Amino acid sequence: MCANVLVAEDDEKQAELIRLYLVHEGHDVTVVHDGRTVMDEAVRRPPDLIVLDWMLPGLDGLEVCRRIRAEGDLPVLMLTARSTEDDVLLGLDLGADDYMTKPYRPRELVARVRTLLRRTRRSDDGGHQARTALEVGPLTVDPAGHEVSSHGRPVRCTPGEFRILSAMAAAPGRVFTRAQLLELTTDYDRVTTERAVDVHIMNLRKKIEVSPRDPALLLTVHGIGYKLTSGRRGR
Repeated sequence: MCANVLVAEDDEKQAELIRLYLVHEGHDVTVVHDGRTVMDEAVRRPPDLIVLDWMLPGLDGLEVCRRIRAEGDLPVLMLTARSTEDDVLLGLDLGADDYMTKPYRPRELVARVRTLLRRTRRSDDGGHQARTALEVGPLTVDPAGHEVSSHGRPVRCTPGEFRILSAMAAAPGRVFTRAQLLELTTDYDRVTTERAVDVHIMNLRKKIEVSPRDPALLLTVHGIGYKLTSGRRGR
């Protein structure tokens, strides 16, 4: 699974180590050391995935992630020495798809990259299955095209958000626990907890609801989790 990977890490030794491991995996790797160069390189040669350090000079990794996410759903693996749950949730809130705290094992990083690429490409080809678009009230989710629209407007989703929304749209009215939704977005034990699901749901509500503070589609089932409805019946 060869991919074009952009590595943004200001520690040159660490960046070179990441590059060597990813090249050994078969990827084409470009390394940059500051935030502004990340943005320039992403425009010049759009990557398939970005490995993004939080503490970059110029623009920090959070601002870079925010800008990248505003432009599309390019997978982002965030690296940081900050390991509190609030830090993890902040990174996810800004659109990072995965999160690794330093120090980490390079082989685990390679595995995380492999997983993100596999999920992204599986979404792009519809999971190797011919599937029609899923419609729930004003919401349409197209697994094959990796497209979402709400109330007639296109919606940009991160890969993690898309996986959650696709699963829920395939079973409208079903209540999903946080643990079940978390399984859709992670493969490894880490600092991230089920609170990360709440962040994804909050971001999805901002994108698909007319009134995110009073959601009609993506509803909370208190004490259990969440469900997706058509918005036609009272809650």
